[in-house]
Amino acid sequence: MSDQTYSFFESITRSFDKAAVFTKWEKGILEQIKACNAVYQMRFPVKRDDGSIVVLEAYRVQHSHHKTPCKGGIRFSEAVNQDEVMALAALMTYKCALVNVPFGGAKGGIKLSPRKYSEFELQKITRRYTAELIKKNFIGPGTDVPAPDYGTGEREMAWILDTYSTMRPGEIDAMGCVTGKPVTQGGVRGRKEATGLGVFYGVREVCNMPDMMEKLGMTIGIKGKRVVVQGLGNVGYHSAKFFREGGAKIVAIAEYEGAIFCEDGLNEEELFIHRKKTGSILNFPGATNLEKNTDALELECDILIPAALENVINKDNADRIKAKIIGEAANGPLTPAADDILDKKGILVIPDMYLNAGGVTVSYFEWLKNLSHVRYGRMEKRFTENMNKHILSQIEELTGRQVNETEKMFIEHGASEVDLVYSGLEETMIEATHEIMNCWKNNPTIPNMRTAAYVVAIDKVGTSYAELGIFP
Repeated sequence: MSDQTYSFFESITRSFDKAAVFTKWEKGILEQIKACNAVYQMRFPVKRDDGSIVVLEAYRVQHSHHKTPCKGGIRFSEAVNQDEVMALAALMTYKCALVNVPFGGAKGGIKLSPRKYSEFELQKITRRYTAELIKKNFIGPGTDVPAPDYGTGEREMAWILDTYSTMRPGEIDAMGCVTGKPVTQGGVRGRKEATGLGVFYGVREVCNMPDMMEKLGMTIGIKGKRVVVQGLGNVGYHSAKFFREGGAKIVAIAEYEGAIFCEDGLNEEELFIHRKKTGSILNFPGATNLEKNTDALELECDILIPAALENVINKDNADRIKAKIIGEAANGPLTPAADDILDKKGILVIPDMYLNAGGVTVSYFEWLKNLSHVRYGRMEKRFTENMNKHILSQIEELTGRQVNETEKMFIEHGASEVDLVYSGLEETMIEATHEIMNCWKNNPTIPNMRTAAYVVAIDKVGTSYAELGIFP
């Protein structure tokens, strides 16, 4: 099978069609679920610092309106095109459905390399893009809520917020027009690490399932597992961090400039500092440089975490993958041909469409925070702590025994915003994992976890259309 047969969006459609046969929905509903509801392609001029004018190509795609607002990131990349944005928007629809976040899927992108533009130029570009979205009603707390993606971050989201607030003066919920903002601008604590933490929670839950571990010939739990991470961006860094803190061993990390291996385990924080100093992850003390960055993907390991761009595992290298579990932290890191090969090899692929949903889950929490205009934990933290202190003092008085200081601090602690965000994300990922696994286990004809995830997502979106009816 040739990978070139399918575009990215066609790959998503192909996976959808494979799953649709396991659902009850008629063809018309399936076609509606599959189609992109609105595609906005735009071009606009920007004056650069040297006085020259460049015309930029940009997109915003709203894949589904079965729930509103639509939700999805904005990426800055030279690889941005309509097909990619449509595919990512579709994945967002299914992702939100799987983790029970009441959004339709969307995605946006500007075709540029951020490295080639100054900060002032990027600000002008971001603000002009936002203005274009506002003109067509493609942004707003009740219509379409962007977020960071590849090449963007808190900075760009703050620019979007300011532009929207300027052009929509007096809108009380304006802060909810975008998520992934700095905390000082209405962002939520825990958002930055959310995707990586969600990846960890999802993989950990699978590793805690005795039947799955027995099938893969692995011990139960994360502790001691050998992990390879491809990508040291936000998602890869935090995935590595949480796996390491959870007791796993990060034996290799890859980036675009190369890859390194260390049997004794790598510390992502130390590696990040090394890269900042030297400009590369290579020549990290105690680690071995690999010949090519893609070599890391083919190492012996328990868990492989592709956390960068799409299509890194394809028909050319899938047969050389030795991991027992692949956790898709990136969007679309496997091609359809690779999927088929890995299925035959008995490798468990935990699909991107729910595994990297930590970002959108915590974005949902941020959006709710913006609409409620109050920080999580503000109303109850001190009350909980005072109550816990009182209960503990009563127990100590009645028993005549003292609780040690470490335990006392733990028991008395009231949940802060980040505690509540982490707890909500953990609950979301555990619930979604079991929902998908139960669907797979209850129907032995479903070939893999990805198809099971699509079945669950299709059923949820289909139910929305069935209950709402077709307008008019």
